[in-house]
Amino acid sequence: MITDSYDIKSDPIVNFEAFYGAKKNLVEICLIIFSKEIYEHLLSQYECKQISEICVCNGNIPIWSFQRNNIEIAFYLTHIGSACAGELTAEVNHLTGAYKFIMFGSCGSLDNGITSGRFIIPSQAYRGEGMSYYFAEPQDYINIKNADQLERIFTELSIPFVKGKVWTTDCILRETVNLVNQRKKEGCIAVEMEVAGVQAVCDFYGFELYDFLSAGDVLAEGNYQIENLSNANHNLDKLQIALQISERI
Repeated sequence: MITDSYDIKSDPIVNFEAFYGAKKNLVEICLIIFSKEIYEHLLSQYECKQISEICVCNGNIPIWSFQRNNIEIAFYLTHIGSACAGELTAEVNHLTGAYKFIMFGSCGSLDNGITSGRFIIPSQAYRGEGMSYYFAEPQDYINIKNADQLERIFTELSIPFVKGKVWTTDCILRETVNLVNQRKKEGCIAVEMEVAGVQAVCDFYGFELYDFLSAGDVLAEGNYQIENLSNANHNLDKLQIALQISERI
């Protein structure tokens, strides 16, 4: 069973030193980017320098940094999904020393009346993926420990938001009517694909995760709505908020 995967009684066989050598300490803060448009905007608008590179057989991932208000901020274009995003977070820490990760992406709304016109700050994530079970004891939900701090920042900046539970899934094609209704019954207001796994990795290694989301599609029985998904993926508002967060953590 996957719930047997949390093993802290024996040592891992694979380690990052075998691939990358000794750990580096170059930056503290790193943006986890999902949108290629936001990624390219950063490269075009700031004087960026490549500080490292994640080695992947299907294409290496550069890690960049730039200065903003005397703060050095790293960023990279992550892969989608809990396993990939969580693994890359750990690799970026080894390659750069970054331990404060600001992650922002899109999600599907489970209650448009609550999420419309608001950003979403996850407070807990349902572990409907596989990554988190290797990094945290088995239970249905994982707490998003910096949710309260993000709530204070959003309030300070007068940014409309709602804080609540989200559902992390590995499979967008199996968000069935029964599963959606069950998660809604438990209080979930959105569904996405990374938060539970990345939070588990960050908790395990002692990193800090600051995550917020923008709702795009709406999962409603018989009325699936996709019109706002592109805007939720690529709107630069999320980047500006992330940069404001970087000055406050």
